[in-house]
Amino acid sequence: MADLHLTIDRAAGGIAAQIACELREAVRQGRLTAGERLPASRELARDLGLSRGVVVEAYEQLVAEGFLLSRVGAGTSVAPAAGRAQRELGTSPPTCEPYYGRRSTTPELGLFPREKWLASIRRVLAALPADALDYGDPGGVPELREELAAYLGRVRAADVRPENLVIVGGVAQGLSLTVRALAGQPLQGGARKDLDWFADRVTRPEPPPARIRLAVEDPVSLRQLPLLRTAGADLVTVPVDEEGVDVRALAATGARAVLLTPAHQYPTGVVLSPRRRAELIEWAVAAGATILEDDYDAELRFDRDPVGCLQGLDPGRVVLAGSVSKSLAPGLRLGWVVAPPPIAEWIQRARGELDLGSPVLEQYALADLIRGGGYDRHLRRLRREYRARRDALVRALAEHLPEVTVRGVSAGLHLLAELPGGWDEPSAAEAAWRCGLVAEPVGPMRRAPGPPALVMGFARLPVHRAAGTVLALARELREPR
Repeated sequence: MADLHLTIDRAAGGIAAQIACELREAVRQGRLTAGERLPASRELARDLGLSRGVVVEAYEQLVAEGFLLSRVGAGTSVAPAAGRAQRELGTSPPTCEPYYGRRSTTPELGLFPREKWLASIRRVLAALPADALDYGDPGGVPELREELAAYLGRVRAADVRPENLVIVGGVAQGLSLTVRALAGQPLQGGARKDLDWFADRVTRPEPPPARIRLAVEDPVSLRQLPLLRTAGADLVTVPVDEEGVDVRALAATGARAVLLTPAHQYPTGVVLSPRRRAELIEWAVAAGATILEDDYDAELRFDRDPVGCLQGLDPGRVVLAGSVSKSLAPGLRLGWVVAPPPIAEWIQRARGELDLGSPVLEQYALADLIRGGGYDRHLRRLRREYRARRDALVRALAEHLPEVTVRGVSAGLHLLAELPGGWDEPSAAEAAWRCGLVAEPVGPMRRAPGPPALVMGFARLPVHRAAGTVLALARELREPR
């Protein structure tokens, strides 16, 4: 039986996650080998001076991830070839940086609820008729649309009918299709395949797509902008202050639509104030404009009461886009758009022409997870864990980098760290990366000038590593160059 040496920071919280992280690293590094037995949960809890439930939670998470194996009467052991399997699946050092490796908003993928998801997949496969595995409705399977409509109404105060909710491949795709719909871009309207039509399309160039003036927040995430421009958006920026988007400045742009992250603005972390919410709806009505609401980070709140979505205030003027990329995993590629009927119908038809819709089995599994309450329970666990990680990073910054001002910490997976004047953003971001903290410079996200700042992601920073990571960063930043 393995004699475990675990480093636990009792003051930091998230003890079960710390234990799971320590054991996971031990397997990856070969300190725990395949087949090696671990202490019984009661015994390890006694050795660590913890309740048995904390150790059980850590063991169950690692069983779900495939690192450990648990059998009644045989105890808990390292799964066969666990270390090798994990390396084969991508945990060995990459030869080049992953495409999204430096995203400050990437969730802790080890928190994906594997056991709950597996149970949902099994229930779905046991009950699903064979015909259900054919090409589905491009707007999404009815079961998921119904479950999401009820969930969004209950949790986000949205006004949703299942027929106005379309399943998409994520928020980016949903927003891109919405822009195309608002711009009035035509659809094929059919599957004409005759040779004359094909020859005509080859010899005659496509007309340029219709376009629409779309306002975006300043500062803004840069990742969606190329997709929006390609979809037909001519972008104008609107400043964000401590209450959110400046509606007077928005009205002066002449935009026909605006894209916002009102629940937790990226990158500032500002929540749109009640006064601005009312002003925004008034602007949309007066201007005949549409609000595109990216429901970014809405479910991952910590220190504030729930804030209903804008869509619930005016379903005819607001398009709501969301996904499970932060709550479950980006790789599932499951999102949704709630839109007024003409836009929802356009998006559904477009999905049928572009890619025939989203994977069916995953849609049924998500519907099962929501229906059985597993999704709600998972979100409660995520909030506890991410809150502990956020608190650990905020404490470490206050202790080791007191000259940094922290903002936007009430929700989400990131915080905004304003740097002292004269500090170089790119150099600070590189130093943070070398020390194990994912950070991005804010400068490229701004049009209007502002103080130097970094977006720091805490989702993948374990509680017990926060202090050491920030201490190392402080030493690098203060080292003479």
